[in-house]
Amino acid sequence: MEKTMKLDLLAIGVHPDDVELGCSGTILKEIAAGRKVGILDLTQGELGTRGTVETRYEEAANAAMILGVSVRENLKLRDGFFVNDEDSKLKLISVIRKYQPAVIIGNIRHDRHPDHGRAGQLIREAAFLSGLAKIETKNEQGEIQAKWRPAYVLEYIQDFYHEPDFMVDITDVFEQRMRSIMAYGTQFHHAKASSNEPQTYISTPEFLEAIIARARDFGKRIGVKYAEGFLSEKKIGIRDLSSLIQNET
Repeated sequence: MEKTMKLDLLAIGVHPDDVELGCSGTILKEIAAGRKVGILDLTQGELGTRGTVETRYEEAANAAMILGVSVRENLKLRDGFFVNDEDSKLKLISVIRKYQPAVIIGNIRHDRHPDHGRAGQLIREAAFLSGLAKIETKNEQGEIQAKWRPAYVLEYIQDFYHEPDFMVDITDVFEQRMRSIMAYGTQFHHAKASSNEPQTYISTPEFLEAIIARARDFGKRIGVKYAEGFLSEKKIGIRDLSSLIQNET
């Protein structure tokens, strides 16, 4: 029988660094609360202008250590050219059934980068199909996997502005969150970096400033310093009113 490392949260990103940019603060909060969290990268980011597949793996491993996640895998779909087809869905379903996460947080379905939206749709469809018993997948030992459907599939906000359905206070983990992002030294701006690689959309200092500004904006709206925003098709419930942030504004 397959020994499953059951996760409370599986964060999925089509490119290494998507998860760090989108929901690393929330990951840190969940781990601090004693929950098990894993990351799945769908591609190796091989089409990225800066860095290599090897450096992306090294950076992803460093970021995973900073975050303290229990596991990080890469599905090795084709960067830029993966399709939301049966083969891609079955590969993703197998990982979902392997880790049986209660919650999945993945790419948003409408964004500037076409990979983000395509991945977001793939994640949502695979999460649903994973709960159908008549879809058969096998684990690495060739054993039939049990069906599994997460309770929630959430989307983190990326380049395009979206009005979040809810926001998570990440003030106390913000600096650690930024360290996980900056683990991608080939991708983002470093004041002391001396790289001959071409400038890209995400390698400018303005990109990082925008990431920080968005966290501040979301935080201000709920009465804290920094926050991350998420979308959910499913309505979010709370156990009692003590879960509400006491925002007096």
